[in-house]
Amino acid sequence: MRAQSLIAPRSLPWPHAFALHLCAFLLPVLTTVFLLNGPYRWWQALLWATIPIWTLIYIDTKAPADRRAVAVDAPDWLFDLQVYALTALQLGNHILLGIMASKLTLQSWGDAGVVAANLWAVIWMSGVTAGYSGIVVAHEWIHRRKPHQYFLGRLLLMFVWYEHFATEHIRGHHPRLGTQADPATARFGETFRQFFLRTVPAQFKSAWQLESERLGRPAMKPTHPAILRHRVFQGVLGQIGITIGYLVFFGPIATVFFLVQARTAFTLLEVVNYIEHWGIERHTRGVSHVDSWDTDNWFTLHTLVGLSRHADHHAQASRPYHKLRYHEDPPKLPTGYYGSIILALFRNEHYRQLATDELTRRRLGPFRKLAEDRPQATPIKGSATAAS
Repeated sequence: MRAQSLIAPRSLPWPHAFALHLCAFLLPVLTTVFLLNGPYRWWQALLWATIPIWTLIYIDTKAPADRRAVAVDAPDWLFDLQVYALTALQLGNHILLGIMASKLTLQSWGDAGVVAANLWAVIWMSGVTAGYSGIVVAHEWIHRRKPHQYFLGRLLLMFVWYEHFATEHIRGHHPRLGTQADPATARFGETFRQFFLRTVPAQFKSAWQLESERLGRPAMKPTHPAILRHRVFQGVLGQIGITIGYLVFFGPIATVFFLVQARTAFTLLEVVNYIEHWGIERHTRGVSHVDSWDTDNWFTLHTLVGLSRHADHHAQASRPYHKLRYHEDPPKLPTGYYGSIILALFRNEHYRQLATDELTRRRLGPFRKLAEDRPQATPIKGSATAAS
């Protein structure tokens, strides 16, 4: 049997850890600056669309490993305050996007070029930030116990047209991780395009079914009175309402910008799902630490609210981001999340080869040994959300 997955890394004093996690504000604050000073001339917009994001990707690929654990005396309220602040900043950026885009006009071919360049910049700034500081923060909230925190997670997801993720991720993905029943687990050999076309409708369908079953009506029709208590239906209504709000207050160009950034954000979410579970095959009733991909990357850990310690997250879903622990046994991504996402999107064949090599080396996925050679599974406990 393998050695215990969890190792005991050097403890990190909580003031130091909190200061490092402030790196999570880097891209959202850059996006705020971008939106406050826009719209831009075409060449300025293209600079915004390239330099900030690609600089972060470069830093991520060069970042060292960080296996330290935050000291146990860390005040939870301080780290929670950071997530509240990130939530407020992201909601503010959504409003600033509408204000910036409302200043654009389409009265000439020159205007069309400026609008296109600004839209391209919005994809790389607002869209990436909505996935990075929107969905990642929402993911943290939907795993919390307090109803208002769960609602904040759902609200952030509504702004990217993906509110059903709150239902599917908690009640669908976590229990089904690594099985054929989980649409969010990428199959061995599956390209990202194949995964994306399969998972997006399948996750929505699964979330709708889960909510219908929660309400005691698996075959619920949209005309049934109980539909108003259906969370996925509520999410759809909320998303439509937000979009209409953009159209009324900011105009049609801003509405297009809003929808494009939402598409970018949930695409990034699914790339993350893709790299976190590609090729994993679970053969035990409970979830083990080898059933998710991890990265030791310092930059990813502190800018993505602890998301990189994904194996420990699946072992104890209610554990706050600053308490997630490092494990040695999970398969490791070729680099941090930023670099791995770029590989998965633009060099997918190369990414799949690297991932195959890692699964082969660790004898996981289709290369795994018999179940007796695996570490003991850590069963998932009850969902930590306001689910009732």
